[in-house]
Amino acid sequence: SIWQPTVASYHRNKYVHRFRLLHSEMASTETVYLRKKVNLLGAVCLIVGTVVGSGIFIAPKGVLKNSGNVGLSLVVWFATGVFSTFGALCYAELGTSIKKSGGHYIYLLETLGPLPAFLRLWAEFIMIRPAVSSVVALAFGQYIAEPFFSPCPAPEVLVKMLIHGITVLTFVVAVNCWSVNWTSRLQILLTTIKMGALVLIIVPGVIKLSSGQTENFHKAFDTSSLTLDKLPLAVYAGLYAYAGWFYLNFVTEEVINPKRNIPLSIILSMVTVTIAYLLTNISYYTVMTSQDVLESNAVAVTFADRALQGFSSIIPILVAMSCLGALMGGYFAGPRMLFSGSREEQWPVLFAMIHIRRHTPLPALLLMYPMVVFMILAGELFGLVNFYSFSRWLFIGLTTMGLMVHRYRNPNLPRPFKVYLFVPAVFTVVCFFIVGMSLYSDPVNTGISFAFTLTGIPVYFLVVQKQRLPLCINRAFRKWKRLFVFQNSDHLLFHP
Repeated sequence: SIWQPTVASYHRNKYVHRFRLLHSEMASTETVYLRKKVNLLGAVCLIVGTVVGSGIFIAPKGVLKNSGNVGLSLVVWFATGVFSTFGALCYAELGTSIKKSGGHYIYLLETLGPLPAFLRLWAEFIMIRPAVSSVVALAFGQYIAEPFFSPCPAPEVLVKMLIHGITVLTFVVAVNCWSVNWTSRLQILLTTIKMGALVLIIVPGVIKLSSGQTENFHKAFDTSSLTLDKLPLAVYAGLYAYAGWFYLNFVTEEVINPKRNIPLSIILSMVTVTIAYLLTNISYYTVMTSQDVLESNAVAVTFADRALQGFSSIIPILVAMSCLGALMGGYFAGPRMLFSGSREEQWPVLFAMIHIRRHTPLPALLLMYPMVVFMILAGELFGLVNFYSFSRWLFIGLTTMGLMVHRYRNPNLPRPFKVYLFVPAVFTVVCFFIVGMSLYSDPVNTGISFAFTLTGIPVYFLVVQKQRLPLCINRAFRKWKRLFVFQNSDHLLFHP
């Protein structure tokens, strides 16, 4: 009995010591912020790693189906590459003149005002980010499951449950929460793997094409199956494959020497990706007919079965790793927008919290997870692409329009990187044209996306701009909130 108080005292003092040590660490840290840990190689790999993901392996079917022929589909791939490069250059100027993380959101806030910025934030949380991550995760599951059921398609339920079985989303969230350095290193590794997968597809196709195997390109521009009203959906599918060029702007504050590294990494990345995508599609069409592409649920697997008999089993694994890299990069960048919105007091303050030791926006990362899981269970791959593309490209067009407004309002603001006004003007017009045409081509998915976006307007006035509402609405809102508040303040956790 004589030792019990001593042991208890020892343990009590141990915990007190740990608390004081943690408190002293917090006190000695003047500011907790996101560190500058993304160098030029990391920036290039972030862009390439998020652009080259599931898109090049699933979008060829969507591009060909909606463009109508092989020749026009290749034109769409080239045009969407140039178009994406135009947008990336616009974002390079915005990223070097507006030095805050947050991507589209922070640029809309600085150029067009708080309401468009909040609507972009709202769409990102309830629709865009969950749908994008779900598409990549579904492609991951599809390429893992497809070899076991070939030539039949893999069951949809199995694809969705397989994603949860191997916990790919949980792994991605855990790595992003744990360390920025580990995320960056893993992104570099996965980018190397996915570029290797593209090389394995490009080389055999180019060899066969150079040896005279060109029969699949005869009548490449056959107009018998051309439907111009579906062409915007072909563009959407191509733009989905190039999507990711803007993710570096989400982490502007974490880029080392952003004035140099942001424009340089964007230019290097987009030129590399555009060339690689064109060669990959040419390789697909050299080995496979257009009908083969349309009937395949995993184009790269079908290609490997015909052109890479010795390596056909490796391709699905490489493609899955490519999807994992895209999911990793998107999940690294996307929650930074929510973090930025919270810091600007347009989003719950919880999203602005940073882990004191890991220096990662942990709450923003974790709170996105349930939304992604829901989209995976509820969605269908190509429907999800059309669903989120409407809102994404609507706000991207508004952002580049904001670039022109920003130049007009702030002509003397230093701009280390500046594009010709022609570039954002053309990009904005094309964005709005594609968005308008998509409402005609696929009114169901794009209409639902538009409706979801508009639901953010009442949320904005109820949460952000309450003072602008009529007095009667404010009183009713306060009475409604009281129903969910403890009547006895003694029960509150943090009592004064």
